Amino acid sequence: MGPVELLTGDLDGLREFYTRGVGLSPISQGDREVTLGRDGVPLLRLAVADAPADDPRQAGLYHSAFLFPDEAALARALVDTATVAPNAFQGASDHRVSQAFYFADPDGNGVELYVDRPRDQWRWAAGQVVMGSTAIDPNAFIRTHLDRGATGSGSAVTMGHVHLRGGDLKQAESFYADTLGFAVTSRTDGALFLAADGYHHHLAVNTWSSAGAGARPDSLGLRSVAVHVAGIGELDALAQRLTAADVAHDRADTSITVHDPWGTRVVVSAVADAENDTA
Repeated sequence: MGPVELLTGDLDGLREFYTRGVGLSPISQGDREVTLGRDGVPLLRLAVADAPADDPRQAGLYHSAFLFPDEAALARALVDTATVAPNAFQGASDHRVSQAFYFADPDGNGVELYVDRPRDQWRWAAGQVVMGSTAIDPNAFIRTHLDRGATGSGSAVTMGHVHLRGGDLKQAESFYADTLGFAVTSRTDGALFLAADGYHHHLAVNTWSSAGAGARPDSLGLRSVAVHVAGIGELDALAQRLTAADVAHDRADTSITVHDPWGTRVVVSAVADAENDTA
């Protein structure tokens, strides 16, 4: 996955949360826009906007999920995030494929900080990954894994996945699986999980608070989601699927911009040696 773009009325507050807490670094900064990432790779873009607050009953962002390289780096980021935003923590779960900790940024956008379990520990049944949700004691996790000799913030490796709110799961599957090319990896009550290359999920859509939602109104929060595919050939194939499905889209040399059924902008870019290929 590529960077998530958020609209905010509190650029300084979000920048502090994602740098001093999550551990991202500035890549470019201006008065009204900031790009944050790791090792020069963009993971998050923040832009100032004058708009109403995000409404969880509408389609939009459920959470952005930052994948960490190991438990020690994640534990460091948990401490830093809790220090920067003491009231932001929302819960923690062992999902069998990963260990995840949930926060809300200063605008209320959902944020997941997580580490994967080794792939050979994931279980699959009938073509779907077996996931669950068992509570994790965050303090015990930190005591076990925090490297007290380490310095600096634990940095996220990638935008591991993006979890969206949508209005209808059948529409979500038609767009994200049938048209964009992701594989469905799990279906649960009110949620759909999709991925490429055998991952547990790169994208998820739920209707827990947004069932029946229509086109998104202008608001703060999610502006766009970015997906990387491995090469122009994959982009050409996507363009053919979009045309066949009569889905409006804008084609550039190395990218396609399209909107999902609720108006969320999805930018699909051809990136050499992309980790996450949707085809």
